[in-house]
Amino acid sequence: MKTTTIRVDRETHARLLELSEATGDTLTKTVRDAAEALQRLRFGLRVQEELAALKSDPAAWDDYLAQAETTSVSDGIS
Repeated sequence: MKTTTIRVDRETHARLLELSEATGDTLTKTVRDAAEALQRLRFGLRVQEELAALKSDPAAWDDYLAQAETTSVSDGIS
């Protein structure tokens, strides 16, 4: 794996070191995990915003619910 250098303030570096030491992970893995967690968080927030916008339009919300009932998604959630 190729690497690069990023600059962070000392407080952030200390927090990342603390997180990596607590799990025994490398600093690189901790930074990678943090970036993935932030990406997932932002995705979730976008979904929440889009659902809120749908809910604010009763016709659009009804259409969404109707489509959801007729759509089969095999995600393992019952």
